[in-house]
Amino acid sequence: MADGDAPTTVKCLVWDLDNTLWQGTLLEDGEVRLRPGLRETIVELDSRGILHSVASKNDHDHAWAQLERLGLAEYFVLPRIGWGPKSESVRRIADDLNFAPGTIAFIDDQPFERAEVEHALPEVRTYTAEQALELVTRPEFSPATVTVDSRRRRSMYQASFRRDAERAEFAGPDADFLRSLDIRMRIARATPEELSRVEELTLRTSQMNATGVHYSEADLLALIDDPGHEVLVTTVTDRFGPYGAVGVTLLQRTPAAWRIKLLATSCRVVSLGAGSALLRWLTDQAHRAGVHLSADFRATERNRMMEVAYRFAGFSDEPCGCQAALGDAAGVSRLHLVPSAQPAPDTLRLEAPELAPAAPGAEPAAEPRPEPEPVRG
Repeated sequence: MADGDAPTTVKCLVWDLDNTLWQGTLLEDGEVRLRPGLRETIVELDSRGILHSVASKNDHDHAWAQLERLGLAEYFVLPRIGWGPKSESVRRIADDLNFAPGTIAFIDDQPFERAEVEHALPEVRTYTAEQALELVTRPEFSPATVTVDSRRRRSMYQASFRRDAERAEFAGPDADFLRSLDIRMRIARATPEELSRVEELTLRTSQMNATGVHYSEADLLALIDDPGHEVLVTTVTDRFGPYGAVGVTLLQRTPAAWRIKLLATSCRVVSLGAGSALLRWLTDQAHRAGVHLSADFRATERNRMMEVAYRFAGFSDEPCGCQAALGDAAGVSRLHLVPSAQPAPDTLRLEAPELAPAAPGAEPAAEPRPEPEPVRG
């Protein structure tokens, strides 16, 4: 990380238990006590949208019963309590959450356990038990903004685990299961009050971010007021509860063509078909407006899925004269589509606005400077 760069925000903190979360060794002492101040630390980080999990060498049922007795079990997602290497537990937690290792932190009182995790997973940040109380003051545990979605992130993930469990037991086609969820997807123009949630989404989303670019709240606020741009936010809910803000689209409109400058969706809604529904809606809106559709794409280490989504929707590398009106695309590839009418989705209910064609001769305002920076992590 270069000097002056902000560290990647931790998305999940994985706790050891014995002599880290609590005082004592459960199998030897029988009774253990929560270390002073750690309840407040856990609750505060949870309120910032940072998930908690466990990697502990212990008897699962005994350890989980202690967490319940301490009133903390509800704060821990996907706990790995057993006798295998802790690096494997941490790896499984990251994989199950679909988080990059660089967004995971691990805290343990034992130098050997920290070293084992550091060796197997060098991107994971590790901390001593003595550092636990200072985590709330560290920049990597201090998101720039804390939104409504941040504060309920744990409950949204827990709802997703219940949803996944029901899906595993469902006998029938995936489309039938999706219809049973009563999915409601809403695409709307972003308001100034929503921009912190939208900015957070561009920061947290890497696998389904078409360019890996972060637009700040100030950048987006300027573009909301620009008649040549649309800033759109997608939200989803189903019978298990809300997913929150799951997508952001930055669309430049000219009379000849529309350019998708940013498309980012949460990985949590990929299996619902939300990303495909969003692209089909954009394609249909461009067809209604009589314009071609262009999309910026810049490959990163993690966004191959986004390129596949564009290709599956029919975008290609074929050049077109319409792109001259869209301005410079330095540093990105530009994909192109001649849009056609698209059917309404049959597995979810979509609420969305009509996007009017750009006025003839309208020139979009210049984008804010400095240029947005690539997302790290």
